[in-house]
Amino acid sequence: MRPGRNFEEEYRLDASEAGAFLIDLGEQLRDGDDLRLVTDEWELPFAFGEPIDLEIDFDGTGEPELEIELELPGRTDETAPDVR
Repeated sequence: MRPGRNFEEEYRLDASEAGAFLIDLGEQLRDGDDLRLVTDEWELPFAFGEPIDLEIDFDGTGEPELEIELELPGRTDETAPDVR
């Protein structure tokens, strides 16, 4: 993926695969400030900043559904100007 492009991909996984993905993602979040998502067709490197937004949404009516969403802001290399 190149900067300045939009990308979206959706997967339907079994619980074991989703859990393994979340563990790998969590380890990258814990250990550094860069993520790298890769398949055979594409690679998405992402330098993230903070704070990270975590949203938990539970709908218990009808067909119950739990949605967990992470929003990672991009990291900037900008620095503040000098104060003189």
